[in-house]
Amino acid sequence: MSEPQLSGRHRFSTPMGIKVPEITVAFWVIKVLTTGMGEAASDYLVKRLGGPVSVPIGFVAFAVAIAWQFSRRRFYTWTYWLAVVMVSVFGTMAADVLHIGLHIPYFASTLFYAVVLTAVFILWQRSEKTLSIHSINTTRREFFYWSAVLTTFALGTAAGDLTARTLHLRYAGSTFLFAALIAIPALAYWKTKAHHVFYFWFAYVITRPLGASMADYLAVSHVRGGLNWGYGPVTIAWSVLIVLAVAYLAISHNDVQRSSRTELLND
Repeated sequence: MSEPQLSGRHRFSTPMGIKVPEITVAFWVIKVLTTGMGEAASDYLVKRLGGPVSVPIGFVAFAVAIAWQFSRRRFYTWTYWLAVVMVSVFGTMAADVLHIGLHIPYFASTLFYAVVLTAVFILWQRSEKTLSIHSINTTRREFFYWSAVLTTFALGTAAGDLTARTLHLRYAGSTFLFAALIAIPALAYWKTKAHHVFYFWFAYVITRPLGASMADYLAVSHVRGGLNWGYGPVTIAWSVLIVLAVAYLAISHNDVQRSSRTELLND
């Protein structure tokens, strides 16, 4: 079924199918995997190619994936998760540029991205009156959504490096810290369904440093407190897990939100 072509301005505010997946256990598992894979892939590319080469490559891949995601009129599993992976890789590079390229302390970069994310949420709330991912059904809302997603990846990268390096928790300690923090919104949501939007975004931010800390722990040398598997093998291993998990969702359609299932069946 071909997708209707709309003019730019009309398309920006015209309702369409919900463009994000249903929030399930599989969603959170893949989300953590993408954060770890993005961390490992970014570090591998920077070490192999250097920042001046890898960052532009990361940006182009990110731009292509996001453009493809925005071009669709409803949710597609593979398109969505490809965009998330590319956001993860480029978001990591964006955070690292502030520290490695501009020599900005991790505390300052973490605070900077926290302020940017707050600004995105404020603008999003004022414009759309909701931050719920169950309402991502216009291009404008999708723009706010991906702006928040990109910023959470950059914020999470900076926060993970802050705890591991500046606060000297190393990557194992950081993994336990963020695992404990992500349990807070999970338990709160289990106890009460109120404030579910806040719980979602709280957990979403934490998944980034959690996955990145896990990947770094597997990849870095014993001297740095890791298992010394290397960033290349970690990138490949986590990529395989992501592909398998996304393939399962693409086949089962368990990630399609209820309001979009009828449209999917009619295609």
